[in-house]
Amino acid sequence: MGTEFVGLFDEWSERYELTVSGHDAQYAKVFEHYDDILEAVASRAYGTVLEFGPGTGNLTEKLVRAGRKVYAVEPSAGMRAQFQKRALDAVLLEGDFLHFPAVGDPVDSIVSTYAFHHLTDVEKDEAVELYSRLLRPGGKIVFADTMFADEEARRSAEWAAQKAGHTLLLNDLQTEYYTLLPAMKRIFEKHGFTSSFSRLNRYVWLMEAVKNAESD
Repeated sequence: MGTEFVGLFDEWSERYELTVSGHDAQYAKVFEHYDDILEAVASRAYGTVLEFGPGTGNLTEKLVRAGRKVYAVEPSAGMRAQFQKRALDAVLLEGDFLHFPAVGDPVDSIVSTYAFHHLTDVEKDEAVELYSRLLRPGGKIVFADTMFADEEARRSAEWAAQKAGHTLLLNDLQTEYYTLLPAMKRIFEKHGFTSSFSRLNRYVWLMEAVKNAESD
């Protein structure tokens, strides 16, 4: 994740819970069904879990409650401070999708919500290649994030944001690295994963990718 995003998340950390709970009208549709989205990711993870971009710890809490051992990797000092206030039974580490400390345990699941789009498609490719070496056969990546089925869907979302006067959301849609589903599918296949995608709200898709046995 670039340093410009880390700074934004430091600033956002105090208001994060208000945003995800729907109090920011510009992003209400992005975070629609937020708790269900977290549950969808948590329910598909198993074993020892490596979580990227935990923010204040909402997904982490669900994983811990489900009995998972969680290593949570967060680049933002502001978010880490909010996370630590919750005293969750998880290991909090400083790092990002591509640069993070070794966890010392075999990893069964890699999860993230609302964060993978901070990587370019080239960086996403690098990340999935890294995770393919980290996970054993049958291990999985479970991410929920804004993506688009095709360019027409992207343009439609931008037009809707513009029409609603949601200038901050429009700027995000035009400047952040929201990937198209076919590109993400190719990245997973390239590195030995079988992937599936399901839409959870207007913007967010669930990505589940299982490492193939022959890719080990």
